[in-house]
Amino acid sequence: MNETRSAASGPRSPADQSRHASTRERLLDAAERLFGEQGFAATSLRAVTVEADANVAAVNYHFGSKEGLLRAVVERTMAAVNGERLRLLEELRTSGHQPTVGELVRAFVLTGARLVERSGERGTDVARFLGRVMSERDPAIRRLFGAEVSPVEGRYLEALQAALPQLPPDEVGFRYRSMVGLLGLYQSGVLTDLHPGRAAVATTANTDAERLITLLTSAFHAPPTTDPVAPAEGAPEHC
Repeated sequence: MNETRSAASGPRSPADQSRHASTRERLLDAAERLFGEQGFAATSLRAVTVEADANVAAVNYHFGSKEGLLRAVVERTMAAVNGERLRLLEELRTSGHQPTVGELVRAFVLTGARLVERSGERGTDVARFLGRVMSERDPAIRRLFGAEVSPVEGRYLEALQAALPQLPPDEVGFRYRSMVGLLGLYQSGVLTDLHPGRAAVATTANTDAERLITLLTSAFHAPPTTDPVAPAEGAPEHC
């Protein structure tokens, strides 16, 4: 299999185009699965290419590097979510009133919660991949993921800050990041398993998503966090 054919070789035949597309998709599927199972650093390009029935030259041809492959997996995973979130935000902004916290949280959470469901047969791999990427210890990986989602998510943060003028912007930012983190746990299935003492009671995905929306909306509406009380002047400080 020769994956290093250059664009200068002329237009591809329909059969060649089909092989080109299928190789790219196989690499994306394999990387999504293996990065989710093992993490980015622990997954070699050889493992990905063996899984995809391709070669390292194919990775360089389609993505340029291992990091480019990861970026493409994130882009594919989040493209539909980003598009839907933008659409819903524009609907809220053109509805004739300032979007409420509840409306913003619902639009943000439901699009993310339904990602795995919309992914079909890849749903389990998508869930594991998202959970792994968002919890990666390497800050470069988290920055790569953030760069893909921040143009859209940043607009939600701005809308939430406008809807919560009584809170300092950094307080809204912290609560927003907490929402993203909890949603990531929910998407990966980890949140369902975090239950002390006994197995979690089975619920439908819609019920859990609604509970998450209720929790997060309430959290955004909580009063501002007060600074720790400083000891009175002259009072002894306790270690």
